[in-house]
Amino acid sequence: MKQKLRALMTFFVFPAALIYYEAVLRLSVFGSAVGGATVYAVLFSIAYGILGYLLAGLTGKKWVNYAITLALILLTAVPYLVQYFVYRQFNVFYDLNTMLSGASDAVTDYSGILFSMIFSIEGISRIVLFLLPTVLYAIFGRFAVPEKASWKRRIACVCLLAAAWGGSLWGISRSSALSLVFGKEYHYQTAVEKFGLITAMGLDLTAMDGEGGGFEYAEPVTVPTAAPTEPPTEPTVPPTQTTQPPTEPPVVYTPNMLDIDYASLKAEGTIAELNAYVASLEPTMKNEYTGLFAGKNLIFITAEAFAGQVIDAERTPTLYRLATKGIQFTDFYQPSSAGTTGGEYQNLFGMLPTKGGESLKKTDDQLNYFTMGNQLDRLGYFGKAYHNHNYRFYDRHETHNNLGYSEGFMGYGNGMGKYLTDCWPESDMEMFVGTVAEYIDHQPFNIYYMTVSGHSGYSPNSNAMTKRHWDRVKDLDYSDTVKGYFAAQMELEDSLAYLVGVLEEKGIADDTVICIATDHFPYGLDENGSLGRMPYLSELYGENVTQNLQRDQNRLILWCGSLEEQAPMVVDTPTSSLDILPTLSNLFGTEFDSRLMVGRDVFSDAPALVFNMQYDWKTEYGTYTASSDTFVPSEGVTVLPEGYVESIKAVVRNKMRYCQSALNWDYFGYLFGE
Repeated sequence: MKQKLRALMTFFVFPAALIYYEAVLRLSVFGSAVGGATVYAVLFSIAYGILGYLLAGLTGKKWVNYAITLALILLTAVPYLVQYFVYRQFNVFYDLNTMLSGASDAVTDYSGILFSMIFSIEGISRIVLFLLPTVLYAIFGRFAVPEKASWKRRIACVCLLAAAWGGSLWGISRSSALSLVFGKEYHYQTAVEKFGLITAMGLDLTAMDGEGGGFEYAEPVTVPTAAPTEPPTEPTVPPTQTTQPPTEPPVVYTPNMLDIDYASLKAEGTIAELNAYVASLEPTMKNEYTGLFAGKNLIFITAEAFAGQVIDAERTPTLYRLATKGIQFTDFYQPSSAGTTGGEYQNLFGMLPTKGGESLKKTDDQLNYFTMGNQLDRLGYFGKAYHNHNYRFYDRHETHNNLGYSEGFMGYGNGMGKYLTDCWPESDMEMFVGTVAEYIDHQPFNIYYMTVSGHSGYSPNSNAMTKRHWDRVKDLDYSDTVKGYFAAQMELEDSLAYLVGVLEEKGIADDTVICIATDHFPYGLDENGSLGRMPYLSELYGENVTQNLQRDQNRLILWCGSLEEQAPMVVDTPTSSLDILPTLSNLFGTEFDSRLMVGRDVFSDAPALVFNMQYDWKTEYGTYTASSDTFVPSEGVTVLPEGYVESIKAVVRNKMRYCQSALNWDYFGYLFGE
């Protein structure tokens, strides 16, 4: 009896350890060890545990098997522990591409933050919890050492493994939402939550070099325009009367497209599929706003952790001015994916970072034909990119020198240091004051800034910008954490006040466009915060944050001095960072092909569509949440054509496939290279 009990205990050592790791991670991140799909994480853990048991029992030497089991338990704990600390800092699990591409940067530049997290009470407690199975087995493992299994036992184990794995796959196939996540709508974050970390890592490995399936072709489902609620009024002048002056003939707009016959291009494989997909798309039309900013200067700013709630008429008058006297975007989103580098990629390239944190790095040797740097460089603009932190961080010394700016890229370490005080985070104001003189007299100019002053954390002791501006926010009716966030963002306000002042002093405010978009929502407000468990972000937003799109809603600022005397221009349809590039291209009147851009020119006739890496999306007619496979119509929408939701889901999958394949295969290099 004792021998059978010991054999059973030995068999369950590794499956129990995996289930335990999943429970600790889920409890630490989501506040609960169980959820709607926990059963699949348990079943997959059992399957992997059985495999571990078989590996540990390969030899007939007891001490070798003991060492293998101990090593497997310890090594398996490592990714769980790493992902816990990643989530605690960034409020998202990092896929393998992002982990591999950003690990060294995080260790070197954010060592102080990592040190404080690891050696905090919460950090130490999680280290203890994740290492507990290893310690227990090291002490008591001699009573549960796998023996070399007989062929009969191995066959039984394989059958049990197949049952656990097969049962999981069967259950997943019965759910439309889960089957999509496991297949053609795979997303790492959702996969970790639904299937467990090890399964998500396995799916991520298979997806790293994959293309996510082929493009889907179907007739689009259009929503009919609503009939007028009142009959048109009768004309007051009889049709036969000719006293009215002749009307101007209507303007005929041409498509925003290049003279490329994609269908006739010779190519094979993925490139041929990309050509066929682009050829199948309808280009958007030029419109009354085409060329509105032609010949003007452009200053494009990616603002670290900016949120629309920062904008206030009294507290941030310059931000308020730029946001309300320019083009107003009332329903704008910055999908959060791969942290700052993901947000930069979306702003600069108009695509989602399908390779995680490696996406931007992958462009360092590609032909980035449609970045605003390259488009305006072809028109003879003076261009330069700036950042006030380590110029090598995220390999910006390589990627940002390939964005098309004629004068390259400057960061802290290759020239920016002469303008900055050594502190954390560095000052946006000092960067603006130091660099404006480099380009202000070289018109037309095209400038890009990546700021850093808004970076977390937000206590006066850990953030030099929060400390600098604390007195300006200390009396606000918010928690100290949110007040600290507002204080850090005051540096951006002061920087913009200085910049606009210089433009007006030089008399070129009417000839300069300022575009400001965030890189991601302020995830640093809540350590280890998941949806529904973000108290400080919810305090900032004024509502409980429970959905991805709700979390990522933000403000896009697009201003030019020449717009201030006009009636406000309001874009109230759903827009996202993917729409910035085609919209700017149209406004500046550059030559571009709208079929090659994932987003839309917001002034065109293209239907509005916002989507993210999780395959959530929003149109004018409703919002779809992929993790639950649910669609909620917009207010006032009662009837939609049959197949509308499935049609938009296919459109989103195609756009995701295009983002992935165009990046993987340097598609613009193929189209426009020598």
